[in-house]
Amino acid sequence: MIRQDAARGRGTKIRGILFDMDNTLLCSRIDYAAMKRDVYAYLSGGGWVPADLRLDGYTTSMLIDEAVRNGMPERSYREAIAMAAGHELAGMEGAGLEPGAAELLESLRGKYVLAVVTNNSEPAAVRALEWTGIRSCFDLVVGRERMKEMKPSASGFLTAMSFFPGIRPEEWVALGDSWIDGKAALDAGVPFVSYRASAEEMIGRGVRPVASVDSLAQFGEWLEGEGS
Repeated sequence: MIRQDAARGRGTKIRGILFDMDNTLLCSRIDYAAMKRDVYAYLSGGGWVPADLRLDGYTTSMLIDEAVRNGMPERSYREAIAMAAGHELAGMEGAGLEPGAAELLESLRGKYVLAVVTNNSEPAAVRALEWTGIRSCFDLVVGRERMKEMKPSASGFLTAMSFFPGIRPEEWVALGDSWIDGKAALDAGVPFVSYRASAEEMIGRGVRPVASVDSLAQFGEWLEGEGS
C-alpha cells in the first residue's frame, strides 16, 4: 500500500529520479554488520574513533567520515575504504534485482533523468549494474569517490544534481530503503520516498518521506499519481 506521508508540492513536475542502489534496485548480499565491525576495529585501533563507541547509531560510512574529521591520514583512509570495498565486492557477486526493478526502469527511461547515488565504490556499483543488465537505464552513477562525505551527507545527491543544472531540487525525487538516503535527500532539498523502510526508524531519525511504498511497482504508481 502506498502511504502518502507528506505533501510534496502539487503542480511541481518531477523531471529526475535519484535512486539508492543496495536493497532499492539490487538485492544486496553485503554483510553490513561484518563490514562495520571490521572497519570499526581498524579505526578504533588507530585512535580515530572512540574504542567504546556505540555502533548501533552508526553506519560504516559514518564511522569513516567521523575518523576523517578526527584527523585520519589519507593512507589510512584508503585502507579503510579498501576494507569496505572488499565486503562490497563479495556481497555483489551474483546479486540480483529487486522485484520489479527492470520493469520500473524500462517504464521510466526516456521520461526522466535517472541517476544512482550510492555509498559503494563507483567501479563496484557500475559492475553490479552492468551484471544485472540495468546500467544502460541510467544517465549517471555517483559513488563515494565523488562525494565530500558519504550519505547521510547530502554531498552525493548534490554532486548528481550538479550534472543537470536545468533541473531544480524540487523537480527531483529520491528513492531509498534507509534513513541515510532520506536524510541526504532532504538536506539536498529533494523530496524523498521510502522503499520498504521502517517508519519508526525514519521518524526516530527525523526523516519525513513524502510517501512510503512497499514495492517498486507502487513507486511507479506514485509517480503517475503525481501527474509528472
